[in-house]
Amino acid sequence: MSTPSEPDPAPELEIVHLLRATTVELGLHSARFAQRHGMHPTDVRALIALMDARRAGEELSAGRLGAVLGLNSAGTTALVDRLEREGLVRRVRGARDRRRVVVEVEERAVQLGWASFGPLIERSVELLRGYDEHQRSAIRDFLRGVREAAAGGE
Repeated sequence: MSTPSEPDPAPELEIVHLLRATTVELGLHSARFAQRHGMHPTDVRALIALMDARRAGEELSAGRLGAVLGLNSAGTTALVDRLEREGLVRRVRGARDRRRVVVEVEERAVQLGWASFGPLIERSVELLRGYDEHQRSAIRDFLRGVREAAAGGE
């Protein structure tokens, strides 16, 4: 509860609660995608990480993918093996260092993801086009800050 000298936190809390509700809805959307395609939620997280790396022009080794997902070596191997059997990823030699084996997302996974998440992405882009660059910058800063706070644990 705020005191007379403190501003009312309600407007900020409303945004925080909307962010939480959005996070829940996005999680449910992802869970439906996983269930529809016989995947574990971690499989979906792995595919997202691999697609993000691809978009950024980065290569992910299995070890780095496991670290991103918080998996141990055995869990990461099982995950990559499972996704490879499903034709969603492949192990290849690194482009920068041919001695290194990296995991790449297959086009089939991109198509599956786009079929499910594409309309949501398109709607989000449409909404963002309604904001000017200053507003988008504020949204970007806010989301980065929340992401960093969440990644920090506790």
